Amino acid sequence: MFSALLEDDVEELYEEAPCGYLSTLLDGKIAKVNATLLGWLGYTREHVIGKMSFSDLLTIGGKLYHETHFAPLLRMQGEVNGIALELKAADGTRLPVLISSKVKVGSDGTPQLIRTTVTDARDRRAYEAELLRRRREAEEARREAELSRKAEVEARQQAERDRNRLQGVLAVLQRSLVPPTLPQPEGLEAAAYYHTASVDQVGGDFYDLFPIGGGRWCFFLGDVCGKGPEAAAVTSLTRYTLRAAAIHDPDPVTVLSTLNTVLHQHYIGGDPRYCTAIFGTLTPSDAGFTVRLASGGHPPAVLMHADGTAEYLPTPGGLLVGILPNARFSAATCELAPGDTVVLYTDGLTEARIGPDGTRYGDEALLDYATDLAPATADKTVGALTTLLQSFGDGLDDDTAILALGIAPAGSP
Repeated sequence: MFSALLEDDVEELYEEAPCGYLSTLLDGKIAKVNATLLGWLGYTREHVIGKMSFSDLLTIGGKLYHETHFAPLLRMQGEVNGIALELKAADGTRLPVLISSKVKVGSDGTPQLIRTTVTDARDRRAYEAELLRRRREAEEARREAELSRKAEVEARQQAERDRNRLQGVLAVLQRSLVPPTLPQPEGLEAAAYYHTASVDQVGGDFYDLFPIGGGRWCFFLGDVCGKGPEAAAVTSLTRYTLRAAAIHDPDPVTVLSTLNTVLHQHYIGGDPRYCTAIFGTLTPSDAGFTVRLASGGHPPAVLMHADGTAEYLPTPGGLLVGILPNARFSAATCELAPGDTVVLYTDGLTEARIGPDGTRYGDEALLDYATDLAPATADKTVGALTTLLQSFGDGLDDDTAILALGIAPAGSP
């Protein structure tokens, strides 16, 4: 009796899950779908099973993206996660969703079917709309405040309440664009810092560090053009694309080329979007780790040596990512030995104003600072650069991200 009850519970969990589930054959035909997804789309099971394919549920734009990006990536790596698409309901309405798919293989390794999880993203769309609505309300309140002193006081109070709510929402969104915690690879020390220039704007800086197997790690840091929800959407797409591309082929030049293709095709038209980015891999070696880097229009990384010297790692020829359809990137390689630390940063650091005449901090000053600081661990380096950023005061008017990766000095515990 207990076994039968458990089986019922499992079936009910599948059918009534808070997300949609469907299984498709390798040719795309839908073989199984749960009640949740049918309810969202307004289809009956008889209308869908064996008669419709997954692409039939997509909008025209979604079908193009599925054929050119989603399906090829799924075939190459067997799993794709968190892709934003729109499904077309039976009544013609659109349902924004996040799609994650995984290929099920048999005991002999032969692909059998594709299992897909569909997450309702309507709240996320409403969330972004709410941000824009709050901003318009704040602007209207400020205009009305000019009419009279009483109206000014009331508008300021309302604007303050709206600003507090908006800041709370933006803070949550900002935190979702960077790792909640930074992993610590074996044999390495990693540290990062993110400075938000304005609590009223979502920034476009991003970074990440993640393993790809065999003791190897990938890392990246970059800066998306613009600010606000639109920039946050580009940042999210950029982070997902870099991670997915690295799983398929971690070569830095290949990864940046893939990101360039995705951004250029996704945002082609009257609202182009682009970013700067630096992507690298860490491979264990006899000396410590081999670092391979490629840059797309991003400031060069700084390598601080155990002997107290520092240098920029040249990554020439890197164009802004997403501007040109066939941008070319080149890679640089270096060895990270005990006592060495490599530092990545966004241009908010070097473009900070340090004088009343608007003088920028600059690349030479940063290199001098790194030379004086070296040798230093990743944690000490990020701590020192954080203090430096704070010393700029109001001169630091842009978001700034810092990522440091280092190897402990020889003989340290």
